[in-house]
Amino acid sequence: MKYIVLIGDGMADEPCDRLEGKTPMEAAQKPYMNYLASMGVNGLVDTVPEGMTPESDTANLAIMGYDPRTYSRSRSPLEALSMGIEMQPDETAIRANLVALSDEGEPYEEKRMLDHSADEIPTEQAAELIAAVQDALGGNGRTFYAGVSYRHCLIYKDCPEFTDFSRPHDILGKTIRSYLPHRRESAPFLEMQKQSFDVLNAHPLNLRRAAQGLKKANSLWFWSPGKKPSLPPFSEKYGLRATVVSAVDLIKGIGICAGMRVADVPGATGTLDTNYRGKMEAAADALLREGSDLVYVHVEAPDECGHRGELMNKVSAIERIDAEILGPLLKRMNDSGEDYAVLVLPDHPTPIRVRTHTHAPVPFVIYRRTKELPSGFAVYDEESGRRGGVRIRNGFELMDFFLGNH
Repeated sequence: MKYIVLIGDGMADEPCDRLEGKTPMEAAQKPYMNYLASMGVNGLVDTVPEGMTPESDTANLAIMGYDPRTYSRSRSPLEALSMGIEMQPDETAIRANLVALSDEGEPYEEKRMLDHSADEIPTEQAAELIAAVQDALGGNGRTFYAGVSYRHCLIYKDCPEFTDFSRPHDILGKTIRSYLPHRRESAPFLEMQKQSFDVLNAHPLNLRRAAQGLKKANSLWFWSPGKKPSLPPFSEKYGLRATVVSAVDLIKGIGICAGMRVADVPGATGTLDTNYRGKMEAAADALLREGSDLVYVHVEAPDECGHRGELMNKVSAIERIDAEILGPLLKRMNDSGEDYAVLVLPDHPTPIRVRTHTHAPVPFVIYRRTKELPSGFAVYDEESGRRGGVRIRNGFELMDFFLGNH
């Protein structure tokens, strides 16, 4: 038996006037997801426990079967693991976004958060900027590591307490004063953010970006500190060999921490223009050639479109997941003759209206090739989840439900 988990990050949403009252999931042309919904089990799941922030680390830990209330420490150490950083017990990992702040001569505190992703800066350009930051601000127990696109990591030895951080994707368009570190203990982080602006704003690469009509990646933004994590191996928990397919260091880091194999997909970016076919090929190879029993395929694109307020791009991202990953992967599995089951869901909603994550439960569909049963639903969307009749309150129980261990 083979298992496919397909995550459309942030795919769930709300009805949109521009879509004549439909959600992006409802409006998207996605015949393969719709078929699974028509012949599978539909329901709703709470991936984020009450009282916890609806972040991707929390939600994906739950979907993989780990109770976030026990295992969630912070996303940054998981990202560090994926980047190959060997953390020591006295070190803290901190996410360092390359962001775009307004540049109108105002004091740093009065700048506005234009874009948490600096126009989804290419990884190669970002690496050049992070190298400049390391030269200027590194040392004294601080090391900056370049990641993918705007997502980077600071490793800080004997790190001061840092709890008053804000998530940059939550404050788009806002003046940053009220969201800056303000406690005495976290003063080093505010000072580094200001210094990073001095280093980056006039960097030749950013001047070229501005000349091309792109936003400058002109400041670092620190958030989500945490220590080295630990998870029980997925193989011991479920008796299955698993592979993670993702462009995002966070998801790959969870996989590494859980003892999963992590596939390397060239051209996987975490943006709308990621290598969808490459992810499908990696998933098929893992299941049919490399001995994995389960693949966890994660696609970041719908979430990024939600954060950026790009409605039609979000619809397009969902359609491309369906057409370029799910459809061909189902064909590969059918042609192989292997028995298989599929679980499709978002990890959390990222509604276009608010441009950030919300706590709402998300719709899921479970399809088993040898147990097709008409459900009465023609479309996979938020409504099929609500009306499907299955309600899972503890998200970490979904994996057991999917694998039949319920």
